[in-house]
Amino acid sequence: MDLKALQSANPDHWSKAAAIRALALDAVAEANSGHTGMPIGMADVATVLFQNHLKFDAKNPTWPDRDRFILSAGHGSMLIYALLHLVGDVQFPIEEIKNFRQMGARTAGHPENFLADAIETTTGPLGQGIANSVGFAMAEEMQRATYGASVVDHHTYVIAGDGCLMEGVSQEAIAIAGRHKLSKLIVMWDNNNITIDGPVTLSDTVDQVARFKAAGWDVQEIDGHNPDEIDAALTAARKTDTPSMIACKTHIALGHAAQDTSKGHGALTDPAQMVAAKEAWGWTAAPFDIPADIKSAWEAIGARGAEARTAWEERFDKMSRTKRETFNRALAGEAPKKLSATIKAFKKQASEAGVKAATRSSSEKVLEVINPLMPENVGGSADLTGSNNTKTSDLGVFDLDSRDGRYVYWGIREHGMASAMNGMALHGGLRPYSGTFMCFTDYARPAMRLSALMQVPVVYVMTHDSIGLGEDGPTHQPVEHLAISRATPNTLVFRPADTVETAEAWELALTQEGTPSVMSLTRQGLPVVRTEHKTKNLTEQGAYVLADAEGKRQVILIATGSEVSIAMEARDMLQAEGIGTRVVSMPCMELFAQQDDAYRKRVLPGGPVRVAVEAGVRQGWDQWLLGERGKWGKADFVGMDRFGASAPADELFVKFGITAQNIADKAKALL
Repeated sequence: MDLKALQSANPDHWSKAAAIRALALDAVAEANSGHTGMPIGMADVATVLFQNHLKFDAKNPTWPDRDRFILSAGHGSMLIYALLHLVGDVQFPIEEIKNFRQMGARTAGHPENFLADAIETTTGPLGQGIANSVGFAMAEEMQRATYGASVVDHHTYVIAGDGCLMEGVSQEAIAIAGRHKLSKLIVMWDNNNITIDGPVTLSDTVDQVARFKAAGWDVQEIDGHNPDEIDAALTAARKTDTPSMIACKTHIALGHAAQDTSKGHGALTDPAQMVAAKEAWGWTAAPFDIPADIKSAWEAIGARGAEARTAWEERFDKMSRTKRETFNRALAGEAPKKLSATIKAFKKQASEAGVKAATRSSSEKVLEVINPLMPENVGGSADLTGSNNTKTSDLGVFDLDSRDGRYVYWGIREHGMASAMNGMALHGGLRPYSGTFMCFTDYARPAMRLSALMQVPVVYVMTHDSIGLGEDGPTHQPVEHLAISRATPNTLVFRPADTVETAEAWELALTQEGTPSVMSLTRQGLPVVRTEHKTKNLTEQGAYVLADAEGKRQVILIATGSEVSIAMEARDMLQAEGIGTRVVSMPCMELFAQQDDAYRKRVLPGGPVRVAVEAGVRQGWDQWLLGERGKWGKADFVGMDRFGASAPADELFVKFGITAQNIADKAKALL
């Protein structure tokens, strides 16, 4: 490729793009770690995007109606860091660029949304960014339908690489976007034909252009180093009535000795090759130095959006007060003031009625009273709506002719669903929840982990949470999934015992600011164990005494979910024999761990023997059975240590020993 011809054809563009390339080269070399080739290769595309198309204000990066820019190929993080420094984002002074990949820097190895305002989402796990972008684009559509195009009218732009498109979640994402004609979503594919191992053809021969077209996308193919072609393609993409993919043919590590090789993917640190690359780009400035005229030109790009933002603020102020307040409350992630009173009234009714119900059904009843209060709630299911009970009567379905619908039929796409929910939450103004079977958290796991890492309070409604689902058998019966979910940092796992605890769990999940929740809900009916109404949200404490011992306390039974009522039956048996038995319901281990030491000791005092009961594996329970310091007395566990079987639920609980009699026998054996 004739770089001199590119420079002479458009010197103004070239100098701006060269600034990105130089900063990427210098920062990766300084860190001796990172990925240089992608930022160098996509510098032209990014320059045209930011200069001519992206609606943003560098001084106000959280402006609600900004365009969203997502770097799905997150390993090329120096691309976004260089851009943010150049446009004048105050969080990215040159010191941050020099500290790339160092402790405490905003310029982490991969972009982290919680480290800087202008980073929309955490990327690095390939495919997640493009899948998040579907949620961003859906959120824009929903809010535009609700508040009007004068207040919500923006695009979501994505840079994705070959690796992003190889990941399976990308297929789920592009299928959802195509089905819903998310026309404000524009993906720029860095088509450089290189992976870490070598040419893409070592492992993949998919025709990506045909693939996107088949999914209902508009597709263009361009030279990713020709600014005129890039500009024309982006202009055309903004006019389509479908999502757009622009296949940008690029050269990884353009102008470097490692150009078009797998070496170009990684850290390019050879001093002589760095000098030669800069010479090829016509770049003469010292390391980390941006000539004043180039920096000024970039900062003008960053300031351009201030006028549009000011105009937006004027339009926003013309909305009705009610709409403005709802918009701002939802954007801030605040629950409506009526939520607490609504939950209290629901709990009182549930305690008094005492109706046996599966907690998935209880969840639906709770949502029926909550969703009308919270227009920001968006529900959905991975083709299990009737089983997950996630659709309430007021939501309406999100579709081509009903953009204000608040229920999404995700199809059999658990991973895509979870990733898109992350995007919705990160967009702001929406609180997404969606469901599948608990066993299929396996399919959603990468996105669930990122929910926790990114601190977004999405809610995963995971029903059919144990062998209690019965005849579908071990392929569908979760055994290890509670332990896996609880092992994930910054995640609340709720396993409510009845309708009352389910209501309390929803109140807590919908008031979280930076923590996702997993709702572990039953298929089988459960009796109401909270028969005495309490206005206090006891689930907020994580665990509490449901029934205390009569006489000397000798046994403490700790249980969750469907096993709480079984523990209560075991208590009756033990009490009948004069063995004082306390039952502790533990709907959320994580919240119990957050309580002070005094409260935890009141609920689980030393002395009595302990038996925990849960239709899952033991992992995670020993903290409460054996003590936080390993000093408590005898304990045992009643649960699962193998996969389940296909049979009616009642028979399965007997087969695997999760019965009141077995619990009582275990407790007596410890005495």
